[in-house]
Amino acid sequence: MSDRLAHSYYAATANPSAAPARLAGHQKADVVVVGGGFSGLSAALACAEKGLSVILLEAGDIGSGAAGRNGGQLIPGLRWGIREIDAAFGRVRARAIFDLAWSAGQRVRDRISRHEIACDLKSGHLAAACKPAHFADMQREAEMLTREFGWQSVTVVPAAEMGAHVRGGDYCGGLYDRCGGHFHPLNYALGLADAARQAGVRIFTHSRVVSLSDDRRVIAETAAGSVEADHAVLATDAWMGDVAPDIGRHTVPIMNYNVATAPLLDAAALLPSDAAVADSRFVLNYFRLSSDRRLIFGGGERYRQTPPADIAAFVRPHMAAIFPALASVPIDYAWGGTVAVTMNRLPHIGRRGRVFFAHGFSGHGAMITTLTGEILAEALTGTVGRFDVLAGLPSRAFPGGPFLARPLATLGLIWYAMRGRL
Repeated sequence: MSDRLAHSYYAATANPSAAPARLAGHQKADVVVVGGGFSGLSAALACAEKGLSVILLEAGDIGSGAAGRNGGQLIPGLRWGIREIDAAFGRVRARAIFDLAWSAGQRVRDRISRHEIACDLKSGHLAAACKPAHFADMQREAEMLTREFGWQSVTVVPAAEMGAHVRGGDYCGGLYDRCGGHFHPLNYALGLADAARQAGVRIFTHSRVVSLSDDRRVIAETAAGSVEADHAVLATDAWMGDVAPDIGRHTVPIMNYNVATAPLLDAAALLPSDAAVADSRFVLNYFRLSSDRRLIFGGGERYRQTPPADIAAFVRPHMAAIFPALASVPIDYAWGGTVAVTMNRLPHIGRRGRVFFAHGFSGHGAMITTLTGEILAEALTGTVGRFDVLAGLPSRAFPGGPFLARPLATLGLIWYAMRGRL
């Protein structure tokens, strides 16, 4: 495997960042944040902006988890559409959820602008329908969003007009949202980390939390030190079970894989509007162009945490099915990442004593996580209105306990994936 194929495109094009520092000895703070992804960094930054002393602990490097390895797609809302949310919770709760979840993109844009984060932000996201029934659902979704909730940024795209956005895939239509978009996720995470440091957050990387206790004070211990704090924020997503096993049982990890092609001379011919695209398959394909005109493509799902021997070969058939002309294009980078998925694909957000947590964004977290981190900061300082909206989303642990939960969940996911293909 080449050096390029040994790591991600994002790592290869990352902005300069602060030298890593490991936690050593006993430290004190008002808040300890565990996890250096979007949620944790946003929570740490928001807490510091409120005048709290904050220590953030990350097991690896900043953005080394899903935050720095995802497809870079900014998709408004949650994994459930507004029609599902309205039917499940009623109009009053649906309006409260909508006002939060669909506004999350503005929080991302505000942070990028305020902190001058260079992360290749682009506007426009297209949901592409693989079947006529999926397109009919998108049309109904657009009607409710615009007529009932006042979300005016969506446009229904008939099959005959899909070529304005994507020239491949033989899609049956789509839903374009100009408030969606795409970005360089690792550079966004690094930018949040820089902003947090400037606000006074002490960040320690390669400082895995091995135990967390919540008695009179929260104590987070690593192999080389500990942090004592009034409150903790847990934002470790797929690794939540390593820190808080009871909370971690609400998700199972799924591996997703991405590739980045060599720069394409005809990139604009593939995606003329430069929108990010995600299709409607259960195991979806998602793709976009990078700032240097590569196609970044994610496809296929793997329910074992061991990656395939050749990630590029694993993803290439999915890419070639959408864009046959790229069947033999050079792939310069190939990488994987772990996504934490809940049973109902809604995020699991809550509080246990002095410990606040958020995880399980189910592959739909690049936008909502920034807002979520800020809401966690509000809650631990006593403002719980917006927190209560997200904490009220239903969630339950996967059945089977610590040993059978993941095998049982895997069987269910494989069944849905097979049904989607059929």
